[in-house]
Amino acid sequence: MAQGNPLLKVEKAGIRFGGLKAVWDVNLELFQGELVGLIGPNGAGKTTFFNLLTGVYVPTEGEIKLDGENLKKLPPYKITRKGVSRTFQNIRLFGELSVIDNVKVAYHSLAKHGIPSSIFRLPKHFEGEREMDEKAIEFLKIFGLDRVRDEKAKNLPYGQQRRLEIARALAANPKLLLLDEPAAGMNPQETKELMSLISFIRNRFHLTVLLIEHDMGLVMGVCERIYVLDHGQLIAQGTPEEIRNNPKVIEAYLGEEVS
Repeated sequence: MAQGNPLLKVEKAGIRFGGLKAVWDVNLELFQGELVGLIGPNGAGKTTFFNLLTGVYVPTEGEIKLDGENLKKLPPYKITRKGVSRTFQNIRLFGELSVIDNVKVAYHSLAKHGIPSSIFRLPKHFEGEREMDEKAIEFLKIFGLDRVRDEKAKNLPYGQQRRLEIARALAANPKLLLLDEPAAGMNPQETKELMSLISFIRNRFHLTVLLIEHDMGLVMGVCERIYVLDHGQLIAQGTPEEIRNNPKVIEAYLGEEVS
């Protein structure tokens, strides 16, 4: 799938916190439609790297480009509008809101009706709300959550909360979807179902996906290429088979299971 210009191009990106280099000299390319993994031991800098991609942190060095446009100094909401959406290692749902309202939150940044039409309850407001309802329900059906659409998000089982967070990320209509440990806390059956779901949504929505995950079975099972971070620096990249047999990767994991 690596054809044409990359959708995401990261060149020598890094960030320092005081004198500490948290991530540095990272070069990474993602092409349209790829499903790529980002792995590494705890504390390797994976989530920090995601925070650089989404504007939570501003790189102190290097460039981050989406479709050739530099994202380096854009705030998170503008990066979202450019087409980058993410989930989080720790679930960040609006617990008191309903399932459907959690998905609709993502649509409001793309809503066609503005504040005046909402305040004065103009026809455009109701048309926009109806459109958001229809789109939200469509996503909930894909994730098997349409029957619990009126439940509070906090009342869902853990696996369903994970699915809801991915559904909300997709509702922002991204080009690039960043998944930060989506299988964390899931049992083996839920993880197996998630593997199928991630592949399905990549194909269904023609997405490019970058996945952080500690479950090596999931990573090796769905990713076409894998990058490996250790102490904030890339130490390897390649196919799952190449990564599985890479001496640097084996050493970084100190004998942990990487197959």
